[in-house]
Amino acid sequence: MPTIFHSTSEMLKSLLDSVQDGRTQLPDFQRGWVWDNERIRKLLVSVLKSFPIGAVMLLETGNPDVRFKPRLVEGVCLLQLPEPQRLILDGQQRITSLYQALYLDEPVKTTDVRGKEIKRWYYLDINMATDVNSDKDDAIISLPEDKILRGKGNVVIADFSTMEKECEAGLLPVHYLFKPDKLLQWQNQYFSIDMSQERSLRWSKFMAEAFSAFNNYQLPVITLLNTTPKEAVCQVFENVNTGGVTLTVFELLTASFAADNFSLRDDWKLRYEGNPSNSEDVKAFKNNPILSILENTDFLQTIALLVTYNRKKDNPGAAVGCKRRDILNLTVEEYKAWSGKVTEGFYEAAKFLMEQKIFSHQDIPYPSQMIPLTAILVELGPKAHNHTTRQKLAQWYWCGVFGELYGAATETRFAKDLPQVLDWLDGKSKPDTISEATFDSDRLLTMRTRNSAAYKGVHVLLMREGCRDFISGVPIDLQTYYNDSIDIHHIFPTAYCAKQGIPKDLYNSIINKSPLSALTNRSIGGNPPSIYLDFIEKEKNIDADTLNKILETHLIDVDAIRSDDFNTFFEKRKEALYNKILEAMGQ
Repeated sequence: MPTIFHSTSEMLKSLLDSVQDGRTQLPDFQRGWVWDNERIRKLLVSVLKSFPIGAVMLLETGNPDVRFKPRLVEGVCLLQLPEPQRLILDGQQRITSLYQALYLDEPVKTTDVRGKEIKRWYYLDINMATDVNSDKDDAIISLPEDKILRGKGNVVIADFSTMEKECEAGLLPVHYLFKPDKLLQWQNQYFSIDMSQERSLRWSKFMAEAFSAFNNYQLPVITLLNTTPKEAVCQVFENVNTGGVTLTVFELLTASFAADNFSLRDDWKLRYEGNPSNSEDVKAFKNNPILSILENTDFLQTIALLVTYNRKKDNPGAAVGCKRRDILNLTVEEYKAWSGKVTEGFYEAAKFLMEQKIFSHQDIPYPSQMIPLTAILVELGPKAHNHTTRQKLAQWYWCGVFGELYGAATETRFAKDLPQVLDWLDGKSKPDTISEATFDSDRLLTMRTRNSAAYKGVHVLLMREGCRDFISGVPIDLQTYYNDSIDIHHIFPTAYCAKQGIPKDLYNSIINKSPLSALTNRSIGGNPPSIYLDFIEKEKNIDADTLNKILETHLIDVDAIRSDDFNTFFEKRKEALYNKILEAMGQ
């Protein structure tokens, strides 16, 4: 396997010089500098004591396949942005802190322990740094922007606002350590106060120890060569970035696209949030009750699926996929070619889910299943509106839901779904998602919360099959779903079941639940069915035959529920739900 990196050591001054002139920069996906005052001070103490501060990882530029938009380290100011020779992958916080403290002729913008923004100068106390009995941890101090220490009531405790006052106190600004002219000027002022032999010996000791510690400090440097593949670079960055917030593949691709002057972040924001300059523009993912949970990585995975699938048409040996490497290998041109189609594809997917009576993102069994669904719809184009095609798509969809096949290793299944479903619709063999899907009736007993995809699937399936609200008698559509606050509610109320000693695991399962309006649920209360059904008939003026037919749309055995026979109700509904699920799965 070819070597992709080399390890060496580099003088701190040499590294910071390369930051100063722009030879070493940051990739644009690196987040901002955030270290607080005390962490910066302790970092300087470590250098003073010649303690290790960790390795720095750099990336050689020049690889045409690994192009990230560069940016200067915070604090560097150049009239023209040069082409960097290296990018910092790991060590941004340390290098930025050291650069700002040791190179800038201005106070460092940092924060206090509460996160409040402050500005600080950093000083080296010559007396403490040269005293063998002093703790060198206290030899580095930070001062406010005006270099004046104040106590309670804003009383001045110490004033170091001029070079003369600094020299009197023996406080050397650390940003003079790498600047010979500034250091010489300060030294002359230091000795103009006192030319004693003691002071001269202290200065010599300071130069031999503290000054030497900074100027001879070396950092271990790992450099990824410019022959390293993009996927490896991104993976290495995430592995070493354990101390920060993990970057998503979207952020990494954003940095890559930025090298081609394309803002992926702005493009996604427009699709998700819409056009803010047009108040009438409501077509945005966030305004859609289904698509509001869509993630930018979902969008990229769908594009990667379609790009790799269409590559395979020309190259049968190519693989269809939407894993990390497939997304990172997308080009700006491929993104632009497919992003509009995929956007419309997601809206088509939302329409399809609403046809299945999924009206809210909270009822989507597997949000991830929208990725292959969208890719399939994009590839089908107008053919997707054929009745037979839609029936077969529904079968594939429900097999995925009740087979519970999208809980893990989803990228692998997505890569199978797209070609296999399209082939099946073209008359070939069934896709794996259908042939592998099985459902055991006893699984219904363990489905008790929305954490289960199949639980949400039963709720939706009942609405799809035309279940009607107990009181209104109206089938559930998009309007009634929201106007009547439709949700999953108990048929035999929990309070009643608990009094009857019915096991909690049974009465809380999906078998004892159904889509009902908030009004109906309030009418049920904690009463046994025989009482609340009688109440509904009398108070809501609904005759018994009509109410019985409504109950049957929920797959409820009328005789069992009217006689408060939970066990018979439970067994018969379990069987009815099981058969309905098998029917949806085409089994």
